[in-house]
Amino acid sequence: MPASTSGRPQAFDVAVVGAGAAGMMCAAVAGQRGRRVVLVDHSARIGEKIRISGGGRCNFTNRGAGPEHFVSSNPHFCRSALAGYNASHFVDLVRQHRIGFHEKHRGQLFCDRSAGDIIDMLEAECASGGVTWRRETSIASVRREGEHFTLETSAGPIAARRLVIATGGLSIPKIGATDFGYRIARQFGHTIVEPLPGLVPLTFAAPIWKPFAELAGVSLTADIECVGPYGRAMFREDLLFTHRGLSGPAILQISNHWRAGAMLAIDLVPDFDWDAWVADKPGRKVLAATALADLLPRRLATTWSAKQLGADAGRPLADMPDRRLRDLAQSLSRWQLSPAGTEGFRKAEVTLGGVDTREMSSRTMESRIAPGLYFIGEVVDVTGWLGGYNFQWAWSSAVACARAL
Repeated sequence: MPASTSGRPQAFDVAVVGAGAAGMMCAAVAGQRGRRVVLVDHSARIGEKIRISGGGRCNFTNRGAGPEHFVSSNPHFCRSALAGYNASHFVDLVRQHRIGFHEKHRGQLFCDRSAGDIIDMLEAECASGGVTWRRETSIASVRREGEHFTLETSAGPIAARRLVIATGGLSIPKIGATDFGYRIARQFGHTIVEPLPGLVPLTFAAPIWKPFAELAGVSLTADIECVGPYGRAMFREDLLFTHRGLSGPAILQISNHWRAGAMLAIDLVPDFDWDAWVADKPGRKVLAATALADLLPRRLATTWSAKQLGADAGRPLADMPDRRLRDLAQSLSRWQLSPAGTEGFRKAEVTLGGVDTREMSSRTMESRIAPGLYFIGEVVDVTGWLGGYNFQWAWSSAVACARAL
């Protein structure tokens, strides 16, 4: 269907705004169900977040994805959509398109070849549904006119009985993230739960971090714990030291739960018997840094012993009081520190917060305030853990919506 060259809007059953994971999935399923669908996106390249995810191989779902892997101010909202279209359903679709994939870690599924395979699959599914595309198309305004929504776009006006907002959040602005979805939600009376960077590295004040800045690149497996707005959370994942703070999967996971002012508690040597280690000291003529290098990366062991023991760092373990060694053990098993902030949306993989789900139907993703208006994917206040969960939310919320259009 060619773009309108007059003032008369082109008519569709459904207009989907945002050609990312959720938007393409929703448009494809709705089109295959017989709806006339137009998919509008401001960018020339679609699915950029898919393209760059998973190191270019797209961690497209997680076999174990369930409601417990998501955070939201309305924690039960995601249950219905995830039950209606789960990871196995999406894996079946991937197999239908003969895309090779493998499981990497804890149920995380990646493409064997390229993330582009998922984008190609979604485009093919849209083609199967007869979806009309409007790429590189900006939207100047959206208004409700009777039973239709009218979108004034750079490709001409569009009229649709149903409007789906799938524009994502604010993370990674360099690939086109905007606040469009939040603006439309507010226009139609919706509340926005404050958007914050999620799955993001944490930073620390320079005076606190000065002893550790030179450890950038050091990594190890650690337990990390935090009490945040959703209660107590704990993860065991890899931790990475950076020039400005901490990153790695452990930090990205806990960042969804951390809020300004909260403390982190980190166990740098999980499940280690420190009482036995202290009791064994009489036969240990080595320095603390040497002994700790059996448990920690050598650079970290050296820095840690110097910081915690001061002048005693030059004494053999055998000559040190038990109390001093217990304090050292405590510092490693319960390292407590308060981040100054995050690396922001520039480095965030997802956006926390979004359209308040208490104003939406959990079964259809439809607004309870403006009938015919739907929100799916990252623009909604549902955020998954690291490891394919956010893509699964995109697929699940998109299909729940499409089935109701």
